[in-house]
Amino acid sequence: MSRGSVTIIGLGPGDPRLLTGAASEALAQAEDLIGYFPYVARVPERPGLVRHASDNRVEVDRARHALQLAASGRRVAVVSGGDPGVFAMAAAVFEAVDHGEPSWRELDITVEPGITAMLAAAAQLGAPLGGDFCALSLSDNLKPWDVITARLRAVFEADFVAALYNPISSARPWQLGHALGLAAEFRAGSTPVIFARAVSRPDEAIRVMTLDEAREATADMATVVIIGASGTRFIARESGIPFVYTPRSVPG
Repeated sequence: MSRGSVTIIGLGPGDPRLLTGAASEALAQAEDLIGYFPYVARVPERPGLVRHASDNRVEVDRARHALQLAASGRRVAVVSGGDPGVFAMAAAVFEAVDHGEPSWRELDITVEPGITAMLAAAAQLGAPLGGDFCALSLSDNLKPWDVITARLRAVFEADFVAALYNPISSARPWQLGHALGLAAEFRAGSTPVIFARAVSRPDEAIRVMTLDEAREATADMATVVIIGASGTRFIARESGIPFVYTPRSVPG
């Protein structure tokens, strides 16, 4: 039997025009498609493609399934929204390789990058990530909240722009408010904050506000929240939402 492969593919934020050409080619060559239900649904059906959709929070099981299929000689595509290396399936696949069958280490495994939500949101508004920035997930499913809090405090004290993924869910409705409260210990109330939901999709909603206003705002798991640094600035416009940018230089 011919040797199989696993390609971990970033589908981008939602608009099919933002899918890379390399990712499209990889999808066209796949025999099996593996991923979370809504991501698998974004890939058109075609003859010869077997779809394996599964629920959330089973990432490592999903990865093992992909590796088992590849070991049997199948060409497998594992899909994630955005970029697969940003809080997504690439890490899960390599975790499964690290702790799985020794033969899996010799499989042909590649990663096709995609446009992650913070980059898509930033592009809509100007250049809020124009200076130093970092990304953090507020989900405490895989790490303790104390670790998240310590990292947030370090980020705000070091004056990075912070992009927050997985900011809120029904099980943890308070965590985003706590993160914004920490930001307020280090940032002025006038600091720009961006709430970008479903960027590039039909239900896209982007709000730009101050840190003081953001502490009363709502979000969900489809939202990425970008908290500006001390130098991040609004550029007001008579029509439409303001531009937001972070200078490349550090304020004197």
